[in-house]
Amino acid sequence: MQVVYARCCGLDVHQKSVVACVLLTAADGQVRREVRTFGTMTADLLALNDWLNALAVEQGALESTGVYWRPVFNLLEADHELILVNAQHLKTVPGHKTDIKDSEWLADLLRHGLLKASFIPPQPIRELRELTRYRKTLVQERAQEVNRLHTVLESANLKLAVVATDILGTSGREMLAAILAGEAEPGVLAELARGRLRAKLPQLRAALDGRVQAQQRVLIRHVLAHVDFLEGQLAQLTSEIEAACAPFAQAVALLGTIPGVAETAATAIVAEIGTDMRRFPSAKHLASWAGLCPGNRQSGGKRLSGRTTAGNVWLKAVLGEVAWSITHTTGTYLAALYHRLARRRGKQKAIVAVAHSVLVSIYHMLRTHQPYHELGPDHFDRLDTTRIQRRYVHRRYVHRLEQLGYAVTLTPAGAA
Repeated sequence: MQVVYARCCGLDVHQKSVVACVLLTAADGQVRREVRTFGTMTADLLALNDWLNALAVEQGALESTGVYWRPVFNLLEADHELILVNAQHLKTVPGHKTDIKDSEWLADLLRHGLLKASFIPPQPIRELRELTRYRKTLVQERAQEVNRLHTVLESANLKLAVVATDILGTSGREMLAAILAGEAEPGVLAELARGRLRAKLPQLRAALDGRVQAQQRVLIRHVLAHVDFLEGQLAQLTSEIEAACAPFAQAVALLGTIPGVAETAATAIVAEIGTDMRRFPSAKHLASWAGLCPGNRQSGGKRLSGRTTAGNVWLKAVLGEVAWSITHTTGTYLAALYHRLARRRGKQKAIVAVAHSVLVSIYHMLRTHQPYHELGPDHFDRLDTTRIQRRYVHRRYVHRLEQLGYAVTLTPAGAA
């Protein structure tokens, strides 16, 4: 086979060690192999970098094993062209499974150009990605704490969640504070309601007639304190994300022109895919990388399961949230697409289709730097008016009139 890289290296990365195999191809085709094992401390990785520089290594490949590849990539990317290889695309030599064999197999595949590189965004995008993913984790932790609060209130016979939409709103907070202070009278607690909730005072009195025990007050106090702490952390983290996202403000504002995409969602999307769409040959490649396209599985001439792949779970999650918010909009093409597909294929598949359409739009918007172009809710009707006319003309009642001897014709509104 043709040698693509004459001086390359394969790195088998573990938590405590990195096995490096360097293949050096001479002009006459002779291959010299050098293997060394390094630790994963910063000093050890710098020694690995110096060793690779001394051998004039051009390219390197390492496998995406958990998060252990990140420190190696961070310290070597400045001096070497590294590619990250998906573990599913890499198969070692059968029956010869050792760290040295793994690194040698990686180097040999790289030497002949048989490895497919994974998408690694530039450093500023990676920094923003870490912040947005941590914010997502904090939001999930807060939701878990709110669910725990629901559980404690239910066990105390307090049915506040049945009447109030948000038990941590202004009214709910004051009621919970009164309960922690020892108040148990339902009428007194119900009078703490504010705004539109005061229209439900009779239901509130019935819902707040509970049996709160001492240990339940302790749990409520701890849960509320944890929720307050998480909300404070979220506020600080949001300001830090805004500062880190300043260089990409134009891209975030561009994505904000899509219906249903708020600033938080736009920031998370930019943090996952970056702003340079030249890394993806087409929108189909981006959708495949994100896991928002049907699976390609065929055997024996039969099409097997077409379920989507795992892809980027963080990107799929935010696009799913965007798709659900789009379903509540009116007068938009994407909402019409959802309702059109949900009737025939179900809501879940329609959500995936809408998320796919949003991602395709994002690809072209970032590539051309053009805002979102709204097609309108009647886009599908305008695609083929003749087919729609034929569909309704041949309905049962029109056909029955024709059987009775009547001629049914359609006249455009302007001509009439």
